Amino acid sequence: MTNILYDALFAPHAQNDAVFLTRDDGSQVSYADFVARVAQLAHVLADAGVKPGDRVVVQAPKLLDTIALYGAAVQTGAVYLPLNTAYTQSELRYFINDAAPALVVCDASSAEEVRGLCADGAQVLTLSAAGDGSLSLQADTKPTAFTTVPRGPDDLAALLYTSGTTGRSKGAMMSHKNLLSNAQSLTDLWQITADDRLIHALPIFHTHGLFVALNTSLLAGAQVRFMAAFDVETIIAELTHGTLLMGVPTFYTRLLADARLNSDLVRKMRLFISGSAPLLAETHTAFETRTGHRILERYGMTETNMITSNPYDGERLAGTVGYALPGTEVVITDDGQPVPAGQIGMIEVRGDNVFQGYWNMPEKTAEELRDTGFFITGDLGVSTDDGRISIVGRQKDLIISGGYNIYPKEVEEVINDIDGVVESAVFGIPHPDFGETVVAVIVPADMAMSTAPIAAHVQAQLARFKHPQRYIIADALPRNTMGKVQKNVLRAAYGPG
Repeated sequence: MTNILYDALFAPHAQNDAVFLTRDDGSQVSYADFVARVAQLAHVLADAGVKPGDRVVVQAPKLLDTIALYGAAVQTGAVYLPLNTAYTQSELRYFINDAAPALVVCDASSAEEVRGLCADGAQVLTLSAAGDGSLSLQADTKPTAFTTVPRGPDDLAALLYTSGTTGRSKGAMMSHKNLLSNAQSLTDLWQITADDRLIHALPIFHTHGLFVALNTSLLAGAQVRFMAAFDVETIIAELTHGTLLMGVPTFYTRLLADARLNSDLVRKMRLFISGSAPLLAETHTAFETRTGHRILERYGMTETNMITSNPYDGERLAGTVGYALPGTEVVITDDGQPVPAGQIGMIEVRGDNVFQGYWNMPEKTAEELRDTGFFITGDLGVSTDDGRISIVGRQKDLIISGGYNIYPKEVEEVINDIDGVVESAVFGIPHPDFGETVVAVIVPADMAMSTAPIAAHVQAQLARFKHPQRYIIADALPRNTMGKVQKNVLRAAYGPG
């Protein structure tokens, strides 16, 4: 038995002297040095008693050693569990109790608090930007080669917790095959090669920044400009000699707000990719007008990695997420049965990219993962005759008012077309007669904007049952770290009571 993920992503670079990472301070790390660092960290894990299948919880800054730790977990057969650095100690307690890790790696500044959460004996090691965390210091003295632990394609490589906007966060179990197959599909589809230089400004505790961006770079041998965080000034500078940017919609709206963004600035760029949250059609159009580039939007989930993508060669349509990736099946269903093209239904997906189930939640797994292998995404979508997918919204965001189904995205698109509206969020709140009623929160370019013309425009465009009963002006919409609008926060703020 081999270790397919390590053998594909890390082992080929053991003698590769090409640059892998360039950091904010200008320092560079070669592929060969990175693989050697992975081995040193693998020794630390093994010495700490981490065994194949053990979970390694990581809540740490975006550092070279943080991603090398991911490689070390793969090499030792452990299960890498990255956590949002914004999670509180209370939230962290839940993840540690649920995952029962053998090791927790955290920022050096929170070590004592984290140790207090590890009542079941998990060891705690630390990372810090200064390089003086206990994990890094131990690794510095270790050998630069490690005997890779064999793992099968269906063995777990990662445990990724969903954001938990409703109910408890669920741990999606991702296998070696899940991660590798998706990286291979994306690398081929987006034509990523060793000639690319990726501008990496995403967090690395999420599928997008860790597995989409870094796994494809490792597979292709691309260079990575490794930024600690998104910064407009740094991105503008990097656009002059990068070739590839993977971002969330917020990246693109902030770049568009900078007058320096133009076609000359991005003349060396090959591809702009957006995901993790819906990209407004207005942003898509404005970016093309300014730069000549059509952003490539794709669609994925924690449980599935990437599912669909607009084509690299072909039409990238604003408001759509493209076609199913090679080797991935996507169907639109109603109560489990496929529906015709043009009809809204549940998006279901099957393929090597689909997770193994939810950690410690067999009942929830059975609810959402069919015996046929199809995963019920919870997203509502519609397809064209040729299979192009558009997302309508989340099933849990569907509003049912007076027996009528209302899809928030349809109402949002009408509102967003109004001059002076930056963006909007439409959601339902309980109503004693209709079950639910529609509320729209609007972010205008000018906070003095009146809601009266907005309501009039909606009344002219949509059936009466779809009209929001309340229009609320706000200076911003609440978002999570990946840019998704948090409608649960809006419901709590503007709901009854």
